Amino acid sequence: MTVLVIDAQGGGIGRQLVASIRQELPDATVLAVGTNTAATAAMLRAGAHQAATGENAVAVACRRADVIVAPVGAVIADSMLGEITPKMAAAVSGSPAKRILIPFSHCDNVIVGVGDYSPSALIKLAVEELKA
Repeated sequence: MTVLVIDAQGGGIGRQLVASIRQELPDATVLAVGTNTAATAAMLRAGAHQAATGENAVAVACRRADVIVAPVGAVIADSMLGEITPKMAAAVSGSPAKRILIPFSHCDNVIVGVGDYSPSALIKLAVEELKA
C-alpha cells in the first residue's frame, strides 16, 4: 500500500502522520509531499520513504497513491494560508485514491458537526481509519 501524506506550513501535522503511519503500518510505503521545503523536510525526517515539494509533486503523487492522508484543506483551493493551489486541490479531489481527510477547522474553513478533538487525537483517528 502506498500512502501519500500532504502537508503545508511547518509540516508538523505531516510529521506526526508519517511517524504514526510508519509505526502502525510498517509495510506501507509512505510518500510525503509538502507545499514548501519546511513541510517536506519535517516529513522526511519523520521517516517518509520518498518526499518532494510543490504543486507538480502533489499532482504526480496523487496518481501514484493508494490512500491520501491530509488535512481537509488539501481539497480546498487557497486554503492553508494560500499554500494549496487550485491545481493541488483538484489533484487531491480527483485522485482515484481513497482520501482520509483530517477535519482541522483553520483558515476560515469550519467543519460543523465534528467534535473538538486535539490534533494528536485526530491523527490517531486518521491512522486507525488507514489501518481499517
